[in-house]
Amino acid sequence: MELKLVNGSGAVQVSAEAFGQKFNEALVHQVLTAYRNAGRSGTKAQKSRAEVRGGGRKPHAQKGTGQARAGSSRSPIWVGGGKTFAAKPRDFAQKVNRKMYRGAIRAMLSELARTERLLVTDAIALEAPKTRLLAKQLSDWSLSSVLIVVEALDEKLFLAARNLPHVEVLEVTALNPLALAAYDKVLMTVAAVKLIEERLQ
Repeated sequence: MELKLVNGSGAVQVSAEAFGQKFNEALVHQVLTAYRNAGRSGTKAQKSRAEVRGGGRKPHAQKGTGQARAGSSRSPIWVGGGKTFAAKPRDFAQKVNRKMYRGAIRAMLSELARTERLLVTDAIALEAPKTRLLAKQLSDWSLSSVLIVVEALDEKLFLAARNLPHVEVLEVTALNPLALAAYDKVLMTVAAVKLIEERLQ
């Protein structure tokens, strides 16, 4: 199959194995959810009665005071006591096999190509790391919300893009399902496309 070049009349030949798969919504949803959950820290924490400071001495005599029988002032029913079922930091990570992850990336790239939201260019050459230069280039291509994927990070391109809203630059090695789903269009260099094909074999 072929992908048309956005800055010319030519096209680049790509393998159907990487860019011509059916869209598996359930798989993509599972991988996206797992990817987002991996970024959750799970910092909620409470202290049980064993972890609360104090409470070592019996607060008052067992009998004769008119008080209820108590062995510790850090009991969960006392003010300042520990929590009965104390919450602990939890791990939200979900296991995703490499085959599933790559399958989801293939499905997303194929759907982008099918809906003509995947664009290819020979290269994105900037004379200087200026935001206005990149903004003009993207405006000429009618791109407002775009993920730019390059084979190797170019400092000029990175500096020019970092102050543009709804524009992100990623290397092929950093490509992830969340980034692919976050933007209206995906712009790749020809070298990046070839590198993605090799990684998805």
